[in-house]
Amino acid sequence: MAQKAVGIDIGGTGIKGAIVDLESGELLTDRIKKPTPEGGEPDDIVAVVKQIVDELGVDDDSMPVGVCFPAAIMDGTTLSAANVSKKWIGFEAEKLFEETLGRDIHFVNDADAAGYAETRFGAARGIKGLVIMTTLGTGIGTALINDGVLIVNAELGHLEIGGKDYETKASFAAKERDDLTWKHWAKRLQKYYSHLEALLYPRLIIVGGGVSKHHAEFLPLLDLRAEIVPATLRNNAGIMGAAALAASSDPAA
Repeated sequence: MAQKAVGIDIGGTGIKGAIVDLESGELLTDRIKKPTPEGGEPDDIVAVVKQIVDELGVDDDSMPVGVCFPAAIMDGTTLSAANVSKKWIGFEAEKLFEETLGRDIHFVNDADAAGYAETRFGAARGIKGLVIMTTLGTGIGTALINDGVLIVNAELGHLEIGGKDYETKASFAAKERDDLTWKHWAKRLQKYYSHLEALLYPRLIIVGGGVSKHHAEFLPLLDLRAEIVPATLRNNAGIMGAAALAASSDPAA
């Protein structure tokens, strides 16, 4: 089993990377962060990822590399695009990353990576049964983990409630857009999470995204069957999850 791996987290505004200790989840290097190129086009983003891998000094070809990205991904192809160029839709992304980096990678959705990281190293460590990770930001990202096994590509932020794609009402961006108080936003979150619980019976719900640092303002206002807790890994979750998934999928690991 690999002892360390590279994790790269691609977002709409920034691209971050580090080498991760796979036992503890700690970052073994400083986190390198660069702005996402304007327009978010494939060649430009891949070039920045190569810069980060080069700056990390990853000269060991056997070290697993994981890359997480804001899209549904199947067989290395990006099927959607959130806050990046629409050119990613239906694009053979994993192939381009591997050709540019000159090595195999593990390519995964960003919310899936964050959810897996919370399972390995954070709030869901050791939890049996179904855990749902939700990230509240520009939209609502989700990840499903059952008995520690990631179920990929769950886009449950797009649940339709009252005829609307409800991430347009309940995301943190919607709170800011509509200038909602914590109490009024919590009412929308209550509707979203109650609907989620009507479809699934999670043991635990984790809330991530930058707003999770203000969890005391809104989580106590929610009344749900499942326990709901803030994410613990914050901005490093994508890096840590991408690295851990790369190692777990590496046939040599």
